[in-house]
Amino acid sequence: MSRPGDPAQPDPEGCGSTLSSEDDARWLQWVTQQFETIAGDAREITLQQFKRALAVKESFFAERFFVLFDSDGNGAITVEELREALTLLIRGDPMDKLHFLFKVYDVDGSGSIDPDELRTVLGSCLHESALSLPDEKLDQLTLALFESADQDRNGAITFQELRDELQRFPGVLENLTISAAHWLTPPASRPAQPRSRLLTPAYWHNHRSHLLCLAVYTSLHLLLFALAASAHQALGPSIMVAKGCGQCLNFDCSFIAVLMLRRCLTWLRATWLAQVLPLDHSIQFHQLMGYVVVGLSLVHTAAHMVNFALLAQSEDSPFRFWELLLTTRPGIGWVYGSASPTGAALLLLLLLMFACSSPCVRRRGHFEVFYWTHLSYLPMWLLLILHGPNFWKWLLLPGALFCLEKAVGLVVSRMTDLHIVEATLLPSRVTHLCIRRPPLFHFRPGDYVYLNVPSIARYEWHPFTISSAPEQKDIIWLHVRSEGQWTNRLYESFRAMEPTGCGSKRLLKSLRMRRSQGRPQATKAVTASTKDVVVELTTCGPEAPAGEGDKDQVSDASSENHRFCDIKCYVDGPYGTPTRRIFASEHAVLIGAGIGITPFASILQSVLYRHRRRKRTCPSCRHAWVEGSQDHDMKLRKVDFIWINRDQRAFEWFVSLLTQLEMDQAQEAQDDRFLELHMYMTSALGRNDMKAIGLQMALDLLAKKEKKDSITGLQTRTQPGRPNWRQVFQEVAAAQKGKIEVFFCGSPALAKVLKGHCEEFGFKFFQENF
Repeated sequence: MSRPGDPAQPDPEGCGSTLSSEDDARWLQWVTQQFETIAGDAREITLQQFKRALAVKESFFAERFFVLFDSDGNGAITVEELREALTLLIRGDPMDKLHFLFKVYDVDGSGSIDPDELRTVLGSCLHESALSLPDEKLDQLTLALFESADQDRNGAITFQELRDELQRFPGVLENLTISAAHWLTPPASRPAQPRSRLLTPAYWHNHRSHLLCLAVYTSLHLLLFALAASAHQALGPSIMVAKGCGQCLNFDCSFIAVLMLRRCLTWLRATWLAQVLPLDHSIQFHQLMGYVVVGLSLVHTAAHMVNFALLAQSEDSPFRFWELLLTTRPGIGWVYGSASPTGAALLLLLLLMFACSSPCVRRRGHFEVFYWTHLSYLPMWLLLILHGPNFWKWLLLPGALFCLEKAVGLVVSRMTDLHIVEATLLPSRVTHLCIRRPPLFHFRPGDYVYLNVPSIARYEWHPFTISSAPEQKDIIWLHVRSEGQWTNRLYESFRAMEPTGCGSKRLLKSLRMRRSQGRPQATKAVTASTKDVVVELTTCGPEAPAGEGDKDQVSDASSENHRFCDIKCYVDGPYGTPTRRIFASEHAVLIGAGIGITPFASILQSVLYRHRRRKRTCPSCRHAWVEGSQDHDMKLRKVDFIWINRDQRAFEWFVSLLTQLEMDQAQEAQDDRFLELHMYMTSALGRNDMKAIGLQMALDLLAKKEKKDSITGLQTRTQPGRPNWRQVFQEVAAAQKGKIEVFFCGSPALAKVLKGHCEEFGFKFFQENF
């Protein structure tokens, strides 16, 4: 059984398929087993059992389905009645399914559907799809669908009229089913195992920089091991292994910190080396080197222990095993014979750091444990210098770069007092922070910073993507989702503050706060201007709802969730990300999942600014066009933005920005539009589901009538369920707007799926990582 809220999935066998008698017998056996699992010893399914098995959120549909399945009307479903109903829904022809759907909508059994019955059904559809709309909007949806279907205007929808209405949506009748009840569907035969991605040419082509670096890294280790081992060949195999691993550890323990020098990596992104080195995966290589260091350290220690055991058993040795292993008495090492005790201390620190770096520690509210144990790299470097006679030589250059980066970061982050001046509490516990931008703070779209708020935690720094555009000169946006201890404390601290629109003397307090911050009274927009164009960009603050007041002002949040404040903070950065490549692309596909939209919010605003700057208008006829020549700022010819959210309210995070982007292109022809928006809501059931087909049809009809989506208020229609990525990428490829590059920010599981499709279609794939 699937989880409630999963999008509809068609029957893998196909509807109305013809099966052999053997398949039919196997299917009937499957149905009987499922029935016995649900019914138990009673041999009948009651209404409550049916509701639990069907996993529907709204009892209306469960009750309607139960009544229709219960053909004899005795208040229980037998195995024969279940088989009959399943045969209809899974293998029946489209007309059989349509008759069943009509009976579901015909609540009073009168043979027709009146407006009130339709409203009841659509209201239940809203609950099933986790949608919340006002009663007025539900009335509009009901009337839109009813007036479209009621062709003879007699105030009722007949079966023929419902059939004609459904035929306007191709493929719906053929695939009509009840999702969220996979116990209705027999298990599909196991598909053939696909060819491993590692063996495909596309994989090797898209990962050539990774594979090259891995090959160089592996070759270097083999070379270092061989040279060190051969130099100590006369001392025996255990010493050869220990010295070989030690030489490799010299390189790894000094170079591992270089992979986390964010300023150096950001600088490298602006050079030709960014095309050769896998800079986007520096964290993954850092983790890989961590595993290698742990493995080599264990082998290095084991080899020395074997050697110490042999020495202790020798008649010529005056030392026992534990003395060789833990004390300075044998004089092993170049600094007062400290190699053995420093080695033991190093191994203990390394294992502690390794254990506290596991995902179960970092991702489950124990970031402080990860952070403080990771600082043990400083005493480890000191111990390594005492432990190995040559380590200081390996550490010279990486250590100098490390100290320089840390010194610059400390100076930059502390040289200017920054303050959080506004905050807005958004749905899904997202905190929108507005930080006064320092004069010399320069960043590119998609960059991120490390934020420290002493009032929350004095020593904690956390990375967040800048969601404002570089063209906004006086403010920096950060959107922080509450997922850990620090982010939850941040959200709760602002929630405890007095809202902007509440309390006595609220206007006086607001005026004093704005004046103390040196900001103008109206702060709903920031203007970025050049000699060619003036671009208005939204900023933090409560605005009028969509469709009210000025057309350029769209609701971000009510004043109840808005806070003026003056909280001291520190910012370290900015640091570059893979999204810096977007403006060098020809056709960019931006995919954000949930709060993963934040890097693209900055990019889309900057894209809007740069696109407007390239627009030209004839002074005589006022005809507008975009310059065909590419400038050094942006080579983009087309942008497809795909945003996937689970719930409806998450779209409120950036609805103002997306509305401005749509309005900017409203006067352009559909084929000439520079930016295409694609919105998906995964908790909404698809139109192939009997519990949602009426709602989706009504939403389509009302969106066509009002020229905007009822869920988000955008012109772009929000699609239910998850994207069909193969179909999406086929449409993107068919646009033929140049070389396609896909940029993603979201969950690793979805990244893996997208990467596979990109390899199939030959698209370059970039993923946002911290």
